[in-house]
Amino acid sequence: MNPLLLDFPTEFCTERLLIRMPRPGDGKAVYMAIKSSIDELRPWMPFAQKEQTEQDIETNIREAHANFLKREDLRLLIFLKDTGEFIASSGLHRIDWAVPKFEIGYWIDKRFSGHGYMTEAVQGIADFAFDKLKARRLEIRCDSKNEKSRAIPERLGFRLEGILQNDHVAVSGDELRDTCIYAKIHR
Repeated sequence: MNPLLLDFPTEFCTERLLIRMPRPGDGKAVYMAIKSSIDELRPWMPFAQKEQTEQDIETNIREAHANFLKREDLRLLIFLKDTGEFIASSGLHRIDWAVPKFEIGYWIDKRFSGHGYMTEAVQGIADFAFDKLKARRLEIRCDSKNEKSRAIPERLGFRLEGILQNDHVAVSGDELRDTCIYAKIHR
């Protein structure tokens, strides 16, 4: 199967959210969200370790757009349906089309945290992956100390398959950390 030949929607909605592939011009909104949330993102996200300009983010968005079209990585941006405001980034990563399996990653603008948006988005993305991409396995991997990130797969019925001890170096570079692996499968 050639993933380039797969036709599937580039956007979909949940009750409150519009979830879509990145498009050229999205960099400014993503940059502003990162800037407002940098203190919350820094302990967990490698991209938050160095100062980035709006142009750096726009370049990254355009690369993500191209990777989506090439079916190499499916970054998804999340917007409020009512207002069109950008609130979070997610996507389907570490793709293995032969299975098919995907890893869901995510972060949210702190100004929109605590309203259930990320849980709703991840459920919508999981439904999209199972229904439209015929996924057989979805994973969510996160640092064992990231309680907010762990709460999402736990809320959505993903099973904790294991914890990889001393699996990675903290983004701060000063200690080894454990990685939780949550999964949901479709038979």
